[in-house]
Amino acid sequence: MADITGKIFDVKLFKKLSYFITPYKVTYYFVMFSAISLSLSSTLTPYLLKVIVDDYIRPKDYSGMVFFVILMLVTLLFEVVFQFLFVFYANWLGQSVIKDLRIKLFNRIINFKMAYFDNTAIGRLVTRSVSDIETIASIFSQGLFMIIADLLKMSLVVIVMLYVDWELSLIVFSVLPIIVYATRLFQKSMKKAFEEVRSQVASLNSFVQERISGIKIVQLFNREKIEYKNFLSINEKHKKAWLKTVWFNSIFFPVAEIASSVTIGLIVWYGGFNILSNGKISLGVIFLFIQMSQMLFRPLRQIADKFNSLQMGMVAAERIFRIIETKSAIKNNGNIIAKFVRGKINFKKLKFSYVSGQTVLNNFSLNIRPGEKIAIVGATGSGKSTIINLLCRLYDFKSGDILIDDISIKEYEIFSLRKHISLVPQDVFLFADSLYNNITLHNEKITKDKVLKASRELGIHEFIKSLPGGYDYNVRERGIMLSSGQRQLIAFLRAYVTDPSILVLDEATSSVDTYTEESIQRAIEKITIGKTSIIIAHRLTTIRSADRIIVLEDGKIVEQGTHDELIKVPSGHYLNLYEVQLANEFSSV
Repeated sequence: MADITGKIFDVKLFKKLSYFITPYKVTYYFVMFSAISLSLSSTLTPYLLKVIVDDYIRPKDYSGMVFFVILMLVTLLFEVVFQFLFVFYANWLGQSVIKDLRIKLFNRIINFKMAYFDNTAIGRLVTRSVSDIETIASIFSQGLFMIIADLLKMSLVVIVMLYVDWELSLIVFSVLPIIVYATRLFQKSMKKAFEEVRSQVASLNSFVQERISGIKIVQLFNREKIEYKNFLSINEKHKKAWLKTVWFNSIFFPVAEIASSVTIGLIVWYGGFNILSNGKISLGVIFLFIQMSQMLFRPLRQIADKFNSLQMGMVAAERIFRIIETKSAIKNNGNIIAKFVRGKINFKKLKFSYVSGQTVLNNFSLNIRPGEKIAIVGATGSGKSTIINLLCRLYDFKSGDILIDDISIKEYEIFSLRKHISLVPQDVFLFADSLYNNITLHNEKITKDKVLKASRELGIHEFIKSLPGGYDYNVRERGIMLSSGQRQLIAFLRAYVTDPSILVLDEATSSVDTYTEESIQRAIEKITIGKTSIIIAHRLTTIRSADRIIVLEDGKIVEQGTHDELIKVPSGHYLNLYEVQLANEFSSV
């Protein structure tokens, strides 16, 4: 749970929000003007009623009464119009601000390095991007501006009361400290309560998203009852957090209503006694004070309610800005635009750890010539994929360096560098979109003709055309409508059409059948000509044609050479891996 600041209104936090208000200054000032106009018109109405009762009804002045009644109706109409404008544009401003804030947040998230996502639940990020963002809108629509309008109205009410009759004013003000004190306690309690509510919402979202994403594992391992019980526990915590807010509301509002009723009773008692005693207080004054006491007390009660919205919005904003201000993006300080890349790669004494104290790469060094086809093999956890992650700048290394064409990759502008590197990952991710858009990723420079030509060269054109809609076939979320092998083929085609200088295949054939593997193998031989290729291999039979095979163990190179050279090394690491794999394939036949 986020730290509770204890502040009723965080001015520093609102200044951050104000940055997003700047483009909409005209609307902001108009909303403030509408708030002032509402305060004036609402305060004028009870005063006009006093004048009508005392100056025209009692003396039975019909013509004067009609004029003031019409004036009151005009005032009420004025109030209705500005009430509409105030509510509409306050909400419009709120939605405009959160639109820009959501864009800022999303842009921030998609530029975070992978290490951030390793330590952050996706469900929490979804909560911040959707639910919390929407909550911020309430700061403008139901919170801040409404509270400002109410405070202005209350200030004018106090002034009018004191002007009309200070004795009755003192009676009303004597009850006011009770409401103020109760409101203050309520606000402090609600601050803590809403912190807990937002925390439980995030936990609930994260839990549900993870279980739905991993539903196959849940069902295969008979985890339904266990996960159901876990959900009940989390849901119970969420309910208790909300009930805490309900408890505070249940205490505060009856207290406020009692105080309001007592005030009206005191006004009627003192005013009535004064009238009966032929005092200076008139019937119109009593009407005015009854109305104005409600105008004074009702906003106090409403402020507390609107404060709930404001507090929820401020809590959400605090969480949002915590992400926005997180410095987790890959530093893009390079100023060299990689217009052309030959493909020469030098890894120099790289040291890297995902977790402090657990070294993955230890003084890793490797030189790759332009156009050379390199295969990297090794046991799980040896550092194969880590090399690729660092080359693609998905993670930052602190020790050592990687040079491309004799220039450190940190000196390149990161986006220009990535244009020359294409990756086929082991776990292929496809968006809920058409096949064509998943291949091109909406890159307008990749034409339809280029896609068709590439798919024919890879031998998958007929497979795509056999699908309903062909290239327009919607693969649904995560490409669920395709098999793992088919997704792998699409990922391979995606990398192929970008025409990279450096091609990376990370276990690219691990999820395909023999026939598909043969198709990919033929394509690999074709597209790697003249390109620097790095192949992370699981099936050693697929890398026999590699110019050089690198054998990794514990983040270090223990062997390197061609396939024919390495299998001749007695008791060698590669030979051992090769024999074990052949034995496994033989036993599975």
